[in-house]
Amino acid sequence: MFLNRNILSQHPGRAPGVKVFAVLSGIESIARGILISVFPVAIYRIFADAQQVSQIYFVIGVLSLLVTLIIPWISQRVARRWMYSLAVGSYIGAALICALADSWLFALGLAMFTFANVVVFVCLNAYIMDYVERVKLGECQALQLFYSGAAWTIGPFLGIWLMTLWKPAPFILSALSSSLLLIVFWVYRLGNGKAIQRGHVPHANPFGYLFRFLHQPRLIAGWTFAVVKSCGWWVYILYLPIYAVENGHSEQLGGALLSLSNAFLFLTPLIIRNMRGRVRVAIMTGFTGSACLFFLAAINPGGSTTSIILLVLASMFLILLDVCAGLPFLMAVRPSQRTEMSAIYSTYRDVSCVVTPGTASLVLLVAPLKAVFGVTAACLLGCVLIAGKLHPRLGAKRFLPAESEVLVEHSSGAQV
Repeated sequence: MFLNRNILSQHPGRAPGVKVFAVLSGIESIARGILISVFPVAIYRIFADAQQVSQIYFVIGVLSLLVTLIIPWISQRVARRWMYSLAVGSYIGAALICALADSWLFALGLAMFTFANVVVFVCLNAYIMDYVERVKLGECQALQLFYSGAAWTIGPFLGIWLMTLWKPAPFILSALSSSLLLIVFWVYRLGNGKAIQRGHVPHANPFGYLFRFLHQPRLIAGWTFAVVKSCGWWVYILYLPIYAVENGHSEQLGGALLSLSNAFLFLTPLIIRNMRGRVRVAIMTGFTGSACLFFLAAINPGGSTTSIILLVLASMFLILLDVCAGLPFLMAVRPSQRTEMSAIYSTYRDVSCVVTPGTASLVLLVAPLKAVFGVTAACLLGCVLIAGKLHPRLGAKRFLPAESEVLVEHSSGAQV
C-alpha cells in the first residue's frame, strides 16, 4: 500500500526523498493507530479503577518526558540507526507483552511502547532535518500525515473490534506492522544521518542544550505552537466524548467523530499546494480558525449538537496545524543541533499530555465543561499573536545570496 518500486530501489548513495519518510510514518501509524483505542480499555479491564489508571498514565508521561530529554546524551553513545532499530524492536516486544499480560506487566508493556514512540519520533525528525530541504519540509510534513490517514481513520475502530474477538489480536497486528517498519527502515539504508562537524566540544551536561534552545526565539515559538496544537487535540479527544455523554448522546459518538476528524488527513495534498511560501499565513489561519470555533462552542446558547458540530469543524483547522505548526521549529534548527533539538521538540506531546488534564481539572472546579473549550480557545488565540511575529516569507524558496543572508538572520533569532 505504502511502497512502490521507485522508492524501494533507491540508490544507497542518494539522499532519501520525502516519500521515504512518509512511508515510514505510514507504517508506524498502523502499529500505533491499531492500539490507540485499545490501551485505555484494556488497562481499565485489568485494574478496574479509573484513578489508578490515571496514575499509571501520569507516571508513564513523566518518565516519557525524562526519556526524551536524555536522548541527545544517549545519541552520543549509540548510532542513530541502532537507536531507531532498538526503538522499533521495543514496539514489537511491548505489543507481545501486552498481548499476553493481565497484570502490572501490561503497564510495563504500555510504558515500553510509549518510550519507543518517543525515540522513533526523535530519530525520524533528525533524519528529516538531515535529508529534506527547508523548502520541502512542509511537503514532507503533509505527506507524512496523508500516508498516515488511513491508519488513524480505521485503526481505532479496528483495534477495538479485534479485541472483542480475541484480546491478543490487535497487539499481534501491531507487532507485525512494527516488524515491517524495521525491515523497510533497513531497506532504505538511512544509516546514521549526515555527519556534522561541530564547532565546539559537546556539552558534558546532557541537559545543557536546553539553554541553547531557550536563546533561540524561533525554536521557542515552534515548540509553543506544537504544544498548544496538541492541547487542542487532547481537549477534542478527551472532553468532547464526555460532553456528548453528559448531554444525552451515544458513548460511541466520540470515537466516530475522532475517526471523521482523522479522515480530514486526506486533505493534506490540497493544503500543501496552498501553503507553499506562506507558512506564516497557514499557521495564523489554523490557530485563528480553531480558536474561533472552540470559542463559539463554549458560548453557544443552543443545543449540544451545535457545539459538537463546531468542535468537529475546529478539528479541520487542527489538521492544518498538524501540517504547518512545527515548520518554524524545523526550519530554524542548526545542523549541529539536530538530534538535541529534535528531542526538545518531541517533548511537546508529553507536556501537552500533562498540561491539558491538569488545567481542565482546575477549570472544572469552578465552571462547567464548556468552559474548557473557552480556555482552549484563549490558548489558541495567543498563538495567533506569536505567529504574527514570524518572518512573512518563512518557507519561501531562496534565490539570491543577499536574500539568503537576511533570512538566516531572522532564523537565528532576530525575530520570532
